[in-house]
Amino acid sequence: MPKLILRTEGLVIFAAACLTYSKFGAGWMWFAIFFLVPDLSMFGYLLGKKTGAAIYNAGHSLMGPIGCLVVGQYIGHAEVLSAGLIWIAHVGFDRFAGYGLKYAAGFGFTHLGLKGRDKKRNEVAV
Repeated sequence: MPKLILRTEGLVIFAAACLTYSKFGAGWMWFAIFFLVPDLSMFGYLLGKKTGAAIYNAGHSLMGPIGCLVVGQYIGHAEVLSAGLIWIAHVGFDRFAGYGLKYAAGFGFTHLGLKGRDKKRNEVAV
């Protein structure tokens, strides 16, 4: 039940960010271009599992994008606000899709459960 709540919460976050972006954003072309930018944090796994998880989590927690919203509002830059909304939408979409914050054990070990090869490996072991 908690995983369902967390995934539904991700959908709500994604929808809220998209609706807000539609009102205040810089256009859907920019949204599409920058939507997957947080996934570049996956390259952190080239430095090892522990470092990779830390870098990935930095790009996929809500602290960074909420910081963008606060800074963008404070300095009055719509571009920073738009970046924060796109980033929040990405995090919400990932949560809805079941991709959570990562543990140092490996990419497939998330706070929402196992994903990918790690899930299949665990099913075989059980």
